[in-house]
Amino acid sequence: MTTTPYSVLNFIIGFSLLISFSCITQETPLIADGAELKVVANTYSFTEGPAMAPNGDVYFTDQPNDRILKWSATDNSVSVFMEPSGRSNGLYFDNEGNLLACADDKNQLWQIDPNKKVTVLIDDYKGKKLNGPNDLWVDKKGGIYFTDPYYQRDYWTRTEMELEKQQVYYLSPNKKNITVVADNLQQPNGIIGSADGKTLYVADVGDNKTYSYRVNTDGSLSDKTLFTNLGSDGMTLDNKGNVYLTGKGVIIFNKEGEKIHHIPIDQNWTANVTFGGKEQKTLFITAMNSVYTLEMNVKGVR
Repeated sequence: MTTTPYSVLNFIIGFSLLISFSCITQETPLIADGAELKVVANTYSFTEGPAMAPNGDVYFTDQPNDRILKWSATDNSVSVFMEPSGRSNGLYFDNEGNLLACADDKNQLWQIDPNKKVTVLIDDYKGKKLNGPNDLWVDKKGGIYFTDPYYQRDYWTRTEMELEKQQVYYLSPNKKNITVVADNLQQPNGIIGSADGKTLYVADVGDNKTYSYRVNTDGSLSDKTLFTNLGSDGMTLDNKGNVYLTGKGVIIFNKEGEKIHHIPIDQNWTANVTFGGKEQKTLFITAMNSVYTLEMNVKGVR
């Protein structure tokens, strides 16, 4: 066997990554050795809102068909969890194990307990109907951040916004107070917080940008900083602090905002992404009529 000089080999590896992924090399590959993108199911209309349950199962939505489905981390099966589901979009589990849902039918935020009992947490803001809660994240205190863009739905009777802006809101841990925490975005959509709860990432899909904010002790946000010139429908984080954005596949950035990897998806649009499985090492991806999984070396931070 011919031994390739280390400097030459290093150049070849670096050049290959640059051409294939336009990314920055890392010591450990993000994707598990030999892992391939797998189609879990492809019988839906439009998949969205994946959220990992405490046991590693992932719940996601098929919004046009008004249902929430569950992917089992144990046997890779998919079953219907709730139908109808308030036209739910984004999902997230709170700190008590309840499923939170952006119920788009009547522009509400729902809490769904393990017995499928629904509690409406938010119905309006200062007497005006919300635009349409889209995605959300829960902090360590139990407070809920959620984005509220406006996308006209064919099942609505209204045809315009009641509120003046498309904003980001914070619902206090006691669920009694709702405040605007970001009001200078065009169309906020994807949202995710860091593992330590100190940083919140918000994607402004209307302006094709993603920002980071410092999370203050009272739940307010400050120090708005451009993270990358790319918006996103949904997003997640891994335990290395890498940020996963969606749109044309899944695009991964390190914590400095540098693109390090791209996972191509054979669909017109990738809506959302999260980590699931018992060890949180399964990347779960929703894209158009399908859901996919990919085994990773990194893991989620829930």
